[in-house]
Amino acid sequence: MDRLQAMTAFVRVVETGSFTAAARRMHLGQPAVSKAIAQLEGQLGVQLLLRSSHGLTPTGAGQRYFERVARIIAEVEEADRAARDSTASLDGRLRVALPTTFGRIQIVPRLGAFLAAHPRLDVDIELDDRRVDLVTEGIDIAIRIGPMNDSAVIARRLAQGRRSLIATPHYLATAPLLETPEDLPNHQAILYTRGGTIKPTFRRPDGAEMTIPLHARLHLSAAEGIRAATLAHLGLTIAADWMFQPELASGTVVRCLTDWDLTPVDLWALYPAGRLTSARARAFSDFVQHIVGTATQRPEPV
Repeated sequence: MDRLQAMTAFVRVVETGSFTAAARRMHLGQPAVSKAIAQLEGQLGVQLLLRSSHGLTPTGAGQRYFERVARIIAEVEEADRAARDSTASLDGRLRVALPTTFGRIQIVPRLGAFLAAHPRLDVDIELDDRRVDLVTEGIDIAIRIGPMNDSAVIARRLAQGRRSLIATPHYLATAPLLETPEDLPNHQAILYTRGGTIKPTFRRPDGAEMTIPLHARLHLSAAEGIRAATLAHLGLTIAADWMFQPELASGTVVRCLTDWDLTPVDLWALYPAGRLTSARARAFSDFVQHIVGTATQRPEPV
């Protein structure tokens, strides 16, 4: 194995945390990867990895080496792709993580245009509400909704989406009167939490503001559950309009307290830290931004 391949093997081992996973990503045998790392350590005269029953972690020297080498490998891969196709058509495989409901409603039905624009690109999509580890799971780009407090990734804010108080007409017809935020304690709330209450702040254009605690008997940990409970007339919920777009369009659900606004929600594209963002990932984030752009307020870049 030549020096560049050995460097690539080292980067993949650090990213995945094991020789076996790195070998799988490189389509090599595990012994070949282990031998390449040993040879690399011999050439450098330093130990790059600490091996134990708990897995592999880089040494201090290994971490410094990884941070530089990962950028080199990413640049080489980008140069290879550019040289193979002067028209800048994308190829290879793109691994994407999407929130389940947002992906199912907003992205998957529109993927045809993206695939048609890049006929040599294969796309693997993970639909999951959990916060995946981009490096360990080999994810090129993740789309997330909500606050961003993860320093282990590179984040690009794509858009801001409207949040609304949402319920079915059937629920509202059988529930107590709802004319102002002060009426909310009389209602059944469906919350995306694991117990407790939330305290959303409602604002009016004239400057009026109210922070009202919402109590709920029903808490769910996934957006699909929130949708199902709301559509079953079990109560009202606060959600990004993206999550109920088809039902809002058809009138199956309606916005409540429309004279009041809630803080909008951010949509983010996340990339693995420690290496350059690939052209494939950038193209996909641009595609997502285009999809949501007509229905969102475009923020300034961050």
